[in-house]
Amino acid sequence: MWTGLMFGLGVVAFIDEVVFHQLLQWHHFYDKSTAKIGLISDGLFHAFSFFATIGSAFLLADLHRKHGFWLKRWLGGVFLGAGAFQLYDGIIQHKFMKLHQIRYNVDIIPYDIAWNVIASLLIIIGIVLLVKTNQLKR
Repeated sequence: MWTGLMFGLGVVAFIDEVVFHQLLQWHHFYDKSTAKIGLISDGLFHAFSFFATIGSAFLLADLHRKHGFWLKRWLGGVFLGAGAFQLYDGIIQHKFMKLHQIRYNVDIIPYDIAWNVIASLLIIIGIVLLVKTNQLKR
């Protein structure tokens, strides 16, 4: 489960960085300074997501080596990690810390709702999968 959690966190952070920061250019990880600082913050964020994803791949390979891999439990961790990261980003980074918004110069409410609802759905799917694997263990 922990390997999946780390993988889900890394992949969603990676997708966030590529789609919202680079392709759509809606924001940087840190938007309270110059564009140069924004790009540097994006690079650090991208490195974090890359290392989380690659690190989890090594842990996953170790699970396979030890014959301890359980796909449903791993997927539960992936969904939980992805949703937890997205909800943390949407509530803590966007609203409390105000590092950046999803998008600027638009009505942000629909974006916030969509962002946090999707995060919540990912968390629920992850929890359901993890609960099901705990019931199968018994």
